[in-house]
Amino acid sequence: MRDEKKADGCRVCTAPLPAAERGRPPAYCSRSCQAKAYRQRRKERVGAADQGREPAAPPEPAAAAGPVADRRRREIAEAVWRIAAGRGLESASMREVAAEAGVSLRVVQYTFGSKQRLLVEALRLLHEENDRRARARVERLPDPADPRAVLRAVLGEFLPLDGQRRMALRVFVAYYVRSLTDPALAEVFLHSDRSLEKLVAGLIRQAGPESGTAPAPGPAPDPALDPEREADLLVSGVTGLGMDVLHGRRTLADVRRTVDYHLDRILGPA
Repeated sequence: MRDEKKADGCRVCTAPLPAAERGRPPAYCSRSCQAKAYRQRRKERVGAADQGREPAAPPEPAAAAGPVADRRRREIAEAVWRIAAGRGLESASMREVAAEAGVSLRVVQYTFGSKQRLLVEALRLLHEENDRRARARVERLPDPADPRAVLRAVLGEFLPLDGQRRMALRVFVAYYVRSLTDPALAEVFLHSDRSLEKLVAGLIRQAGPESGTAPAPGPAPDPALDPEREADLLVSGVTGLGMDVLHGRRTLADVRRTVDYHLDRILGPA
């Protein structure tokens, strides 16, 4: 029997399954759960027939969790990333994602329930992955307490400096295009709390003349600078420059010089 047919727990309540005595492994922990699943499928078939449409995809198991389930979700999400980066998010149908992940369509349906949930969850997992990698890179800086160095590293996360960041930037571009016509996806894609701009503004303020640290030699930064406005410009500008690198309009070396120019303008020479 194919591995993807195995269930990690009861499809209704996710409770541990009894060992199979013979034949196919059980999908439900009890006859009660089996009856609930049957009634749900029958209700969906009747509703679909009444409306003249195809039956809906199987519902996502309640509170599916555990190392196996988490690994499966991650593998399917990575398939979405690869499709979005290579062919665009419009190509990320559940069937195409299943083929890319090497699992059955039914596994994708039972793991995420719907295409919308699949796309949203894949984006959330990509945010988590990028955040984890960014924090690790900042911790490896020679002086992680240096706000200028941290600021430069944070802005570097928007540039295709390696394969992972190049792929992530292409995926975000694909999601951005989709979010223009999908309000639900836009709500997930666009961060209303502007946490990134606040982080950059805080680093600018920390490295500025009001920080209490000894100023660097050379011209002092303008004390009238607004850290929030400068953060808006830096985040938006570096994002656009990263897209230019993807298109080949600019080189990474040129973009780095532009970033350093603006950091020197805001913070004073290093």
